[in-house]
Parts: sequence; C-alpha cells; structure tokens
Amino acid sequence: MTKVLIVETNTQRYKTTIVPTGLWLGESAEFVDEVQKAGIKTDYVSPMGGFVPLDPRSMKYTNQATMRIYEDPDFINRALSNTLNPTKINPNEYQAIYYTGGHGVMWDFPDNTALQRIAMTIYKNNGYLLSVCHGIAGLFNLKDNQGKYVISGKNITGFTTTEEMLAGKKSVVPFLNQKIAEKRGAKFRQKRFYSNYAIKDGHLITGQNPFSVRSVAKLFIQEVS
Repeated sequence: MTKVLIVETNTQRYKTTIVPTGLWLGESAEFVDEVQKAGIKTDYVSPMGGFVPLDPRSMKYTNQATMRIYEDPDFINRALSNTLNPTKINPNEYQAIYYTGGHGVMWDFPDNTALQRIAMTIYKNNGYLLSVCHGIAGLFNLKDNQGKYVISGKNITGFTTTEEMLAGKKSVVPFLNQKIAEKRGAKFRQKRFYSNYAIKDGHLITGQNPFSVRSVAKLFIQEVS
C-alpha cells in the first residue's frame, strides 16, 4: 500500500521577532484530503517530533474540506500534537516524502540531517520528493552520493520572491527560495503570483504556493496509480 511521509515544522515564530508562524494548515490538510481519497496512507514527522504550531494567517484560508481534516481526531493527534521524531522513521516504508510549508520551515527544514537521510533513502528507493510553497526548503540541501544537489538541473517551483514581497515577509525571512534554488543549479519555474502551479520533473514534484497543494497531490497520485 502506498504511504507518504508528511513533514511539518516545529518553528513557532519568525526568529528575531515575536510574530507567530508555523505550519500552513491547508498545505497539510488539503494534501491529506486528496491522498486519502486515493487510498494512500500518511504518517507525520517534524524535525523535533511532537507539537506542530499553526500559522495563524493560514486559518483565514479554510474551507469545508480543510476543516473536516483539521477536526479529525486522527489528524489532531498525529499531525498536530504528536508528530513522529525523525529517529523513529523507517524510510523504506514510504513511496514519497512531502514537505509542507509555512514560513517556519525556513528555519528547521534545510539543515536537518535526519530528515535529509530519510528523504534520500526514499529517493534512492525510486520514491518521490514532494514539496509545496516554503516546503521547498527541505529540498535545498539534499545531495546524491557524488555530492551533487538533487535539485541541480531540475525544474522546480516554490514560494517566489514576488510572493514573499507581497506577503510582507521579505525582510524577516532567512533567505529567498528562488535565490537559493537557482544557486543550487535548479531551473526555478513560476507562474503568476498566488496562482495554482505545480510541476513534475522525474521524481520531484513541487508546487509554487498554498493554492498549489491539490495539484501536487494529484500529480503524485497519477504517478503511483
């Protein structure tokens, strides 16, 4: 049975500020809604395990499906309250790893070596690397056995510099996704700001922003169906 490991942040605020951040709810809940309909199982992991904070701004973008997942006791328990620690994960159980977004991931995704090992094992097992929005940060430092960045030469997308400016967060984030992706040799693609856009290049599937979650899920479902 197909199973996806969903990665969520533990970061509760923009560092150097008192402004709260965390998981963008829809980037987990909408993905879960799509894969559940396809009979795909999910587990949840975070860099430290345990509690996952929600970005309060994400609660302005809920809908009936999002709220159904958010209110589900299993999601509350496994995705928000008691996420797994990376040390508890057997990567051989998963066909994909999916990096959710929310600005918090920019601090705790890129340099987490335990998550990197999990992701690369899944990838080397012919599995998929998925991300949406700021979740692209989880892909930035993944390297193959030759020390080459996995995203080098690949068509990928994520939250753009324009979108960061429009969100009013350009001055407080630790880096710009587009700049780092291009520095790693990726072919960073984008469409109009805050519009649905997801692309697949080999076993990498990425989405530009919160409005791209379901498209990422559907591209993956097409691959494993």
